[in-house]
Amino acid sequence: MRTRPPDPEYLELLAPYGGTIRDLALATRRMVLTLAPEANEFVYEVYTIANHFGFTERPSEAFAFTTTHAKWVNLGFNFGAHLPDPNGLLQGEGKLIRHVRIAEARDLDRPGVHELILAAMADAERPATPAQAPRIIIRRAGQTPKRARRASSPRL
Repeated sequence: MRTRPPDPEYLELLAPYGGTIRDLALATRRMVLTLAPEANEFVYEVYTIANHFGFTERPSEAFAFTTTHAKWVNLGFNFGAHLPDPNGLLQGEGKLIRHVRIAEARDLDRPGVHELILAAMADAERPATPAQAPRIIIRRAGQTPKRARRASSPRL
């Protein structure tokens, strides 16, 4: 089963990073959505392009996120300090947030990356009633939220 395609506006936001980094961001997104196809996406244009994934309508309850940088992509976890990390992949020293640096595609295949996502999902907040379809919300720098719409369905 294929994951839903990325939003065209998300692709537009990734364009300045170049093909290699864009592809890493998209591969990381695909990994998260393969494991959590029902997740909502909250994309923010700040000093980076951040894509948060969660099951509720609240971005603060996201279980994972990506941030796009000039030479790598971070796969982050809002409550990463509490996740089991037997492979020692998590970086960061904050009270809660931790990340895994994805500098090349094979970093996504390192032992423990899938398990971190699954562990974060297991602890994630879930709505009392399931959503009809995942949503994507994009907030560009200097703009108010432009839209909140249902994400397109995966193509088989």
